[in-house]
Amino acid sequence: MKPELYRMAKRPAFLPVKRREDFAPIEKTEAPEIVAVDRFTECHVTPADVAARMVEYLDVSPSQCGQVLEPSAGTGNLSRALSTAGFGPSQIVQVERHIRLSQGLHDFGSVANRCFLEYAAEMRGRAEFDRIIMNPPFSDVRKHVAAARDLLAPGGVLVALVPVTFREGQETLETLPPDTFANAKVYTKIIRICRE
Repeated sequence: MKPELYRMAKRPAFLPVKRREDFAPIEKTEAPEIVAVDRFTECHVTPADVAARMVEYLDVSPSQCGQVLEPSAGTGNLSRALSTAGFGPSQIVQVERHIRLSQGLHDFGSVANRCFLEYAAEMRGRAEFDRIIMNPPFSDVRKHVAAARDLLAPGGVLVALVPVTFREGQETLETLPPDTFANAKVYTKIIRICRE
């Protein structure tokens, strides 16, 4: 190796720097709170665009609707889509068993912090909902959809995001791409069930 490669320059190099005073002030913003969801909650967060389409599939305006139920509300993306569409907090009933997740739902409507299957068993015959919108846990999807169907009012509509293997007398509205959920490779669809 050539020793001259390792010699320091005899004079330090200077770069002229001009001071600028014409910068626009930077606005202070707050970072949103990160909601960590562990895999044991089986919470697959509904993407915002899918949630918005699901609300459209309810096929009702907020002024013509009574209460809307969101079982297993998770991070609240379906409730957020309902709120964006004009449904008020007095119309939205959410059920979420995970304590931390349920704490973030109060802006959208009332919250029952409990297992939806227990809630449905207790409310059967005591409460009916005009509309139900849900993304149930896929491991117990049949139980959750059946429990929700039992809470539908006559003429009510249930819209759910379920695995494509779910086939129990419903109308399939759309099949979703396999990359709909970032952390799960599962084939899903949106269905609608209407009560006569």
